[in-house]
Amino acid sequence: MASTAVLALCSTGALSGLAVEAGAGVCHATPIYAGHSWHEATFRLDVAGSTLSRYLRELLVAACPIFQQQALPRKTITQLKKRCCYVSLDFEGDLRNPACHHPANFCLGNGCSIHLGSERFRCPEPIFQPGLLGLAAPGLPALAFRALQKVPATLRTRLADTVVLAGGCTLFPGFAERLDMELEAQCRRHGYGALRPHLLAKPGRGMAVWTGGSMVASLRSFQRRWMTRAMYQECGPNLVHQVFN
Repeated sequence: MASTAVLALCSTGALSGLAVEAGAGVCHATPIYAGHSWHEATFRLDVAGSTLSRYLRELLVAACPIFQQQALPRKTITQLKKRCCYVSLDFEGDLRNPACHHPANFCLGNGCSIHLGSERFRCPEPIFQPGLLGLAAPGLPALAFRALQKVPATLRTRLADTVVLAGGCTLFPGFAERLDMELEAQCRRHGYGALRPHLLAKPGRGMAVWTGGSMVASLRSFQRRWMTRAMYQECGPNLVHQVFN
């Protein structure tokens, strides 16, 4: 049992920093110091990959009502999202200018194709603007800033030096650049101009938690904390808390 945020950070070889996760079900911004996550400074956003897939389908139906009757399998929508969508660095500007829509076609298995225009960059936008889905929650960059703001001032700069991105949603082209840009803007807007967050967006960040898990599991200190079947059968479920706390 381990924190996904800690494992994501470990995948980069760091033990202190800010883990920004955007996966299939939820997004988190979690400060971590010396290998321990800071629960009271952790912020959550209930908009992630599965939400974006549903939103993309709504966008496609709005653009082409025929998709209301035609079945679009979830797997097809997911492939469409991963292959064609990207994060805009100027969402409002791109939305107003059709020349910035960069249309693309996606071929379905039945020989038909789907045409995408602004849907390509509108799909991931709710992570940055949850209001597009009718949610009052702040976007992920604002939550990442709040997480840094919540930790003691003496540690803030150190944690900001290692902002690790993890999860499949962070693989959208433009995601890291947009988050970096908005996180710096949040710092300036709230009087933390001297705080310069440094993002780490490694190519394998979609599997960062699993990579970090394999690294942690290979440590001798971790191997001493294994709980065997015999131990569990002797002590029962309460042993979980004794071992992992």
